[in-house]
Amino acid sequence: MMNKRIISLAVTGVLLGSVSHVQAAGFQLAEYSATGQGRAFAGEAAMADNASTQARNPAMLTYLEGTSFSAGGIYVMPNVDVTGDISIASPLFGSQAMTMNADAIDVADNALVPNFYFSSQIDDSWTWGMAVNSNYGLTTELPADHAAAIFGSETSVTTVEFNPNIAYKINQAFSVGAGLRIVYGEGSIGASAPGWIDGLKAHPSLPADVAAALPAGGTSLKSMEGDDIAMGWKLGASWQINPAHRLGFAYHSGVELELDGSASGLLYTGGQDVDIEGNLPLELPAFAELASYHQLNDNWAMHASVNWTQWSVFDELVAYFPGDVKPVGGLESDLVKEENFKDNWRFALGSTYQLNNQWLLRTGIAYDNTAVDDEYRTMTIPDSDRLWLSVGAGYQAFENLTVDFAVTYIKAYGDAPINESMNLMDLAQVSFDGEAVGDVWLVGMQLSYKL
Repeated sequence: MMNKRIISLAVTGVLLGSVSHVQAAGFQLAEYSATGQGRAFAGEAAMADNASTQARNPAMLTYLEGTSFSAGGIYVMPNVDVTGDISIASPLFGSQAMTMNADAIDVADNALVPNFYFSSQIDDSWTWGMAVNSNYGLTTELPADHAAAIFGSETSVTTVEFNPNIAYKINQAFSVGAGLRIVYGEGSIGASAPGWIDGLKAHPSLPADVAAALPAGGTSLKSMEGDDIAMGWKLGASWQINPAHRLGFAYHSGVELELDGSASGLLYTGGQDVDIEGNLPLELPAFAELASYHQLNDNWAMHASVNWTQWSVFDELVAYFPGDVKPVGGLESDLVKEENFKDNWRFALGSTYQLNNQWLLRTGIAYDNTAVDDEYRTMTIPDSDRLWLSVGAGYQAFENLTVDFAVTYIKAYGDAPINESMNLMDLAQVSFDGEAVGDVWLVGMQLSYKL
């Protein structure tokens, strides 16, 4: 655990805070560079603007000469609301269910997603590079006594990925590349007693012993947190059809994290001061991209991408308790949340225009479909379809220094209903009926230097 704590301190310097979840499907992040952001990340697996290209396709390193550095960040400003009502049906209330407002406003905080890339040409055929960025992140949080906190008051996933990459130029037409995915991840998930439980406890029809067993509003019911380091791999290839047209393909394997840490909360500890060892397996899904680049004339170019993510591996969250101290009831495992995600697709189209020797303009549009069907959407990950609109520019400040800027607006597209229910100690059936709405602004900057 000491090594993990040391790595966690180092990671904090690279990844400033947890990342809000609403930029891509599930808790995937598309924000690997402000350069690509300007065209809504269209054509990324076939582009080689700077050293950041290796984040999507390591084969594109062969298009970079000499030694290059690229670093930047994208500031994410989400405005995500989950609106709806809580319904409580219980014999205590007769045939009439009790209903109350359960709107959750601004459930995701602003965050910075930084990145750093390095590439170096070994010879005419070989180029290597190093990337530090994040492909997954998530934070949603409700007040501990919120009316819907029983369905989940906190969910957080933070990852940092280190990629050593190598690329080989087979000939003038074909290049291939490969890399390791070394991922540090930490996560937490929790649920707490909503404030309305205090009113339920005071109901005159509730037996005194049952009322005494119910927790006060805001009490932590279940909480898990942990961290891990795991490895995966990625492969890429490019085909230069002719000087004006290029195709690129990249595949990133899944990464299986075992978030080792501890479990707490009334339903695990029974109110006792005990240390319960726990782990929460979390599989980060594989993803792939097919991209194209087309130089239409001396000034105009078009780019396109089709992305696939294997979100079907994210079926449920199950906590395991391997230590000698077990939760209440001697549990070996506990189903924390069913997610039932499905594979999803993203489609992007972008263009660039060389205005003059110093300015390059970018724009792009993308459609990112949700990774969850309406019947399985939850408050903790209120995923929805998204429409991206991006603009950006590159400025050649000096011969070897380029500064890229980008602004993106992401709008949740279509309906995103949420319906969850649970049995509360056989006293009541609790249901949430609502929807997720919102939008996101992204503002990015990238500095790229070539030796």
